[in-house]
Amino acid sequence: MHPIYDSDHNDQWRYTLGTSGERPLIAIGLNPSTATQEKADPTVARVQRVAELHGYDSFVMLNLYPVRATDWSELPLKVDAEAYALNLDAMEALIAQYKNPTLWAAWGGVVVQRPYFSSARDELYARVAKLSPQWVHFGELTASGHPRHPSRLNYDWKFQPYELE
Repeated sequence: MHPIYDSDHNDQWRYTLGTSGERPLIAIGLNPSTATQEKADPTVARVQRVAELHGYDSFVMLNLYPVRATDWSELPLKVDAEAYALNLDAMEALIAQYKNPTLWAAWGGVVVQRPYFSSARDELYARVAKLSPQWVHFGELTASGHPRHPSRLNYDWKFQPYELE
């Protein structure tokens, strides 16, 4: 397995992080935090562990918005159009590399807090539909019907099919 790491703008934007393999678990989070190719943060460490526990040979962490922040509320109210567009292109290109990809919806209920989060989610869902991915969520949905973020998971949970409403 080889590391996958793609960032830009002095590492303030991160598009992809993970390992390459034949059958990766591709997690779609909200925005990147502190993880790098050399050091996982708690979210990336959990994604990697879930992938291992469920028989995937690798994992990739993608995010609906590529701008790093340890707290989503630190992100700007207005989208950076360049970051947004480059990120969607990077996600689509990575997902297109795999036959029958498994996409773990893992953005949490905060997806409604910035309009560009839900716009990116909807656009990604539409772009990759032609690839017939298997969308899943881990554990129960939140009370408001959103897939849980990896930081809120129990390793005993199972993957279940996910459909964007």
